[in-house]
Amino acid sequence: MFRAVLLLLLIELALVHSARQRIPSFIKICKRTDPNLDECVKDSVEKIRPYLSKGIPELGIPGCEPLILPEIVMNQGKGSVSVQSKYSNIKIFGPSQFILKSVKLDLDNDKVKIKLWLPRLETSGDYSINGRILMLPIAGQGISRGNYSDIEATAIMEGEKFTKGGKTYFNVKEFWVDFNIGHASVHLSNLFNGDQQLGEAMNEFLNDNWKNVADEMKPVLEKTIGDLFKKFSNRIYHKYPLDELLPE
Repeated sequence: MFRAVLLLLLIELALVHSARQRIPSFIKICKRTDPNLDECVKDSVEKIRPYLSKGIPELGIPGCEPLILPEIVMNQGKGSVSVQSKYSNIKIFGPSQFILKSVKLDLDNDKVKIKLWLPRLETSGDYSINGRILMLPIAGQGISRGNYSDIEATAIMEGEKFTKGGKTYFNVKEFWVDFNIGHASVHLSNLFNGDQQLGEAMNEFLNDNWKNVADEMKPVLEKTIGDLFKKFSNRIYHKYPLDELLPE
């Protein structure tokens, strides 16, 4: 889900760059005074989406098929799932197929709300994990693969304006993420030091109980995603004035 949020942030960056360069014909610039601003932004996203899979070199936007993330660390220490895990060299296939359901910009209260749907995501990468899942021990280090479908997601950004060098900028104070997955399947290689029998049993257990595991991991995963994109979005917002991100 958060891969699609990343795409929306990259689109904002594209609009910023286009203000300083010749605007490509496929980019639609929205003005904050537009009475139909929400629909304008949504339409702008739809127009740029076909170009996202291969990237937009003239705007410095890399391709997102696959989308590559360097590392995600998750530590879950409460409930029936208690694990320390790290995922690196992550490749995500399918993020450009997102369907943007709605965009709501509340400029008076400095809030942005995005709802979207993803038909399918496939992931692969290196992993290490140690802990307990639904009271069963789990440990391993190897390759992680996942398939996720029918993903409903909502992202909310809340921020504040600040002045720097006589210009107004935006700072993201909170970035909340909520998502629901219709179905998931995973496979972790080399569990339990390569014990094939134990590894196959654990993978079968994870897939039979994926919903329970996902529900337990959801709060820490949502917070991890929110913190990640709060940091990412502020790199954009702190660099470019609001007048360039969203002109009058």
